[in-house]
Amino acid sequence: MQKVLSAVTVAMLAWATPALAQLAPANDLGVALGHIHVTVKDVEAQKRFWTEMLGGKLVTNGQLTLVQFPGIFVMLRQADAAEPAAGSVFDHFGFVYKDIAAARARWKAAGVKYDVGDVNPNQGYVYAPGDAIRVEVFGDPSLPGPVSMDHVHLYPAEADIPAMQAWYAKVFGGFAGARQRVARPGVIQTDYFHRFNLSFSPGQGKLAPSRGRAIDHLGFDVKNIEEFQKHLAAQGLKFDAPPRQIPNIKTKVAFLTDPWGTYIEVTEALAP
Repeated sequence: MQKVLSAVTVAMLAWATPALAQLAPANDLGVALGHIHVTVKDVEAQKRFWTEMLGGKLVTNGQLTLVQFPGIFVMLRQADAAEPAAGSVFDHFGFVYKDIAAARARWKAAGVKYDVGDVNPNQGYVYAPGDAIRVEVFGDPSLPGPVSMDHVHLYPAEADIPAMQAWYAKVFGGFAGARQRVARPGVIQTDYFHRFNLSFSPGQGKLAPSRGRAIDHLGFDVKNIEEFQKHLAAQGLKFDAPPRQIPNIKTKVAFLTDPWGTYIEVTEALAP
């Protein structure tokens, strides 16, 4: 029987490790959530949004521009014509705030676009400059810090949800379960990782692959990328190209795409 967790319980579990850790602890496969890669037109405006408005901290790793939140990095890359994330399999991701009212007051004062859930006023979305990226937000006064990573939301066809949930559990070591919806009553199928969950909801119509969209890909960080490559091979999977080291830094990277079109980067030693 699957265990259904409330949004508050999930948020509390997310903080089971120290809030200042750069990335969450790795699971038994040596895998942790690493980053979400967004492509944006104006990097400077996005830096201000993710730090001043959402509460992240700007850091760099060589030529990589990262905004650090507890347990995750948001990576910014300049691109002039990225399509909005909506309409792709990787629709959005979500943060939880200790004081959602104060966050909304900050966004309102700055003229940042946001909306409030029509069923649950504790939930809503905030929009990055240009409206191509939306971040789901909700409040939890019990949170020990001001903000935490909560979830990544993928939208396969409804019939594909069990297979997608099983694929991420097998390939990346997620713990299959379910959580209560935040926006309205009901449950969502999930894979749990330290400090976040992958959520799977039915997509409407034919959805585009994530590559080339404003939310381009999801990143997992592993302890040893060559060992993880062997793990993939044992399951009949492989990277698009062999792992490579980014010049002048210790980070190694490789890419693959899940069967539903979600582009995935696997890194080793992403944190500066």
